[in-house]
This record gives sequence, structure tokens and C-alpha cells, in this order.
Amino acid sequence: MVPNIERMPKRQRHQQLARLIDENPFITDRELTRLLKVSIQTIRLDRMELGIPELRERLKLMAERSYDSVRSLPLHEVIGDIVDLELDKSGISVFEIREEHVFSRTGIARGHHVFAQANSLAVAVIDDEIALTVTADIRFIRPVKLGEKCIAKAYVRSVSGERSKAKVELFTYVGDEMVFQGNFVIFRSAGEHGSEGGDERADRY
Repeated sequence: MVPNIERMPKRQRHQQLARLIDENPFITDRELTRLLKVSIQTIRLDRMELGIPELRERLKLMAERSYDSVRSLPLHEVIGDIVDLELDKSGISVFEIREEHVFSRTGIARGHHVFAQANSLAVAVIDDEIALTVTADIRFIRPVKLGEKCIAKAYVRSVSGERSKAKVELFTYVGDEMVFQGNFVIFRSAGEHGSEGGDERADRY
């Protein structure tokens, strides 16, 4: 939190804004207004003066320049937008919760959508033409709501041999708050078949 930011000279406010976006490229304008205690119009004007694009454009630029090609499934089958990917190492995707993803009465995301983002990223991070979920030990930490952006981060913890299994640890955040955690075992093979989404247990909401 930056106190009395409105009383700061524009130059100092610009420095704070640039630092926050540099530390968290996924931060939204609304989150910036809360942190910096200024109007959303001020945030947008400051971004324009600094030449910093809006979140959607930042994600697009990141996706264009920063990740390996997905091998294990078609890119359009990944739930969410991949913004960073190092095969057999790590990956990041962003998924915005929209009207079609939530229960109409509560505005809370259906659990299988949150799981689907995580599961597809866990598969996408594997450097193999066939990668299938064997088991998923998952935990929903809090409900995700309409309009929130889920940032999933996957880490490949162990890889051994061409025809074996990989363990993928995954965390999903909204802002700085963790909302979902999963440990996936992914079967990787050049020619055999497995069971996609094996131990799902996801639709809790």
C-alpha cells in the first residue's frame, strides 16, 4: 500500500505505477486504483503517458514472445491464455471468469472450470506429443467469482525417461491470494494411451 499517493508529484506516482506493473504484469487497473488510491481514469492516463498497455494487450505481448510451443495438445484446447511456457519446467496461464463459467444465483465459478485451467496447463507444460492426466490431488481454497482473473502457475517437479510419468505441482491465484492447489501425475508416452483427467474430483461448487 502506498499512502497519500494522490499528494505525490506525478513523477513519483508514475514510478510507483511502473514498479507495481513490473512486479506483477497481471495486475488490473482496478487493483491499481485500490493500491494507489487514485481513480481508474488517473491510472489509465498514467499508463498512457508511460506507454504501458492495458492488461489484455500486455498478456498478448507476453504470449507472443515468451513461451515454447505446446506439444501435448492443440493450443485452442488449453483453458485460459498461456503467457509463459518452458516445456518440462514451468508454465503460466490466465483465465478470466465470465458469465458462462459461474452459477447464475451466486456468481461463483463452477469448480470444473477452475480445475480445467489447471489440468490443461499441467498437460501443456509436458514436452511430449502425448501427455495424459493419471491422477490429480486437488484442493479448492476459496470460491472464485465472476470477473476475477485466475493465474495458474505450473511447475514440473520430476521427469524420468521418455515413457514414464511426470509430477506437476500447480497453484492458481487471484491477485496475491491462492485459490486452488493441485498435484498432478501426468503420463507421457510417444505411442500409448491413458485416461485424460483421471481422478478429477473437481466440481465442488
